[in-house]
Amino acid sequence: MNDDQFKQRLLALHYVFPVPLNRLTPLLQVDPELESVDKMPIHQLSHLLKLSYERTVRFQKSYDKSLETPLLRAYEKHQITPILFNESTYPKQLLTLYDPPAILYARGKIGYLKEQLFVAIIGSREATSYSLEAMNFIIPPLIKDKVVIVSGLAKGADAMAHAITHNLGGKTIAVVGHGLFTQYPKENRVLFHTMEQHQLILTEYPPYVTPKKWTFSMRNRIISGLSHAVVVTEAKEKSGTVSTMQHAIDNGKDVFCVPGSISSELSVGPHLLMLEGAKPVWNGFQILEELKQNVHQS
Repeated sequence: MNDDQFKQRLLALHYVFPVPLNRLTPLLQVDPELESVDKMPIHQLSHLLKLSYERTVRFQKSYDKSLETPLLRAYEKHQITPILFNESTYPKQLLTLYDPPAILYARGKIGYLKEQLFVAIIGSREATSYSLEAMNFIIPPLIKDKVVIVSGLAKGADAMAHAITHNLGGKTIAVVGHGLFTQYPKENRVLFHTMEQHQLILTEYPPYVTPKKWTFSMRNRIISGLSHAVVVTEAKEKSGTVSTMQHAIDNGKDVFCVPGSISSELSVGPHLLMLEGAKPVWNGFQILEELKQNVHQS
C-alpha cells in the first residue's frame, strides 16, 4: 500500500475515533497498513480498540462512511493540513510522550515545526498586568535567538504570550483543545485570525470537535511535549497551568516560574512549583543559557 492510501485510512479512522496514538497502537501492530479495519471481525476490533461490542459495531459503520468522504480535499479547502505521526513534518519530540497525538491538524506556518527550539509560556486565564510585565522581560531575548513561543490560545497569559511574540515579529504556535472549525474563547477571535494567517495553530482533534473540559487537559501535554522549556507567569494553586508544569517536570523538561508577591493568589502556583524544582526566572537570557547548556550536554 502506498503512503496516500494509509493516510486516507488513518484520517478516516481518526475522524470517527479521535484518540491518541497509544490507543491505536494495538490495531496498527496487527494491521500496520489499516487494510482490514472495515472487514475485521467485531470481537477482534473490539479487543484491539478496547471498545464495547456495540460501540465497535457503530465505529465500523462510521468508519466505512468516513472512508468514502474525501477528507484530504475537505481539509485543503479549509486550509487545514493534517500531519500524521509517521510524517517528516511531525515533531519528533512528541513521540516521546506516553500518548502522542496520532494526527496533528495544522493551520498556518507549518514550517515552524522544523525550528530548533521551542519554549512554552503559559499562565492563568485571570493573569494580571504582572504577567505582561514579566513577558516583556522574558520574550524579547528568546525571539532574538529564534526561539518559537508556544502557548494555548486561552484568554489571559496565553493570549498575552502570542500577542507579544507576534507584535515583536517572532514566531509563535498555539495548541488548542478543539477542532479548527471552532474559535474559542470568543474574546480571542481577532487573535485566532491573526494566528491562523500569520503564525501557526495546532490541534489533535478533527475540525468538528468542540471544546470540553478534558480536551484542554489533553492539550496541555502537547504544549509541554512540544517545548524544550516551559515558563509560567501566574497561576493559582490548583489550575490547568500547574498540571501542565507538573507534566513538564515529570518529563524532564526545563521548568521556569516567575516569582511573585506573597500576597497574590496567582503567585501561589509558581511558588509551589519552585518548591518542586522549577527554577525562578526574571529574564529570557536565563532560559537561553539553560537551553544552550542542555543542548551542549546532549
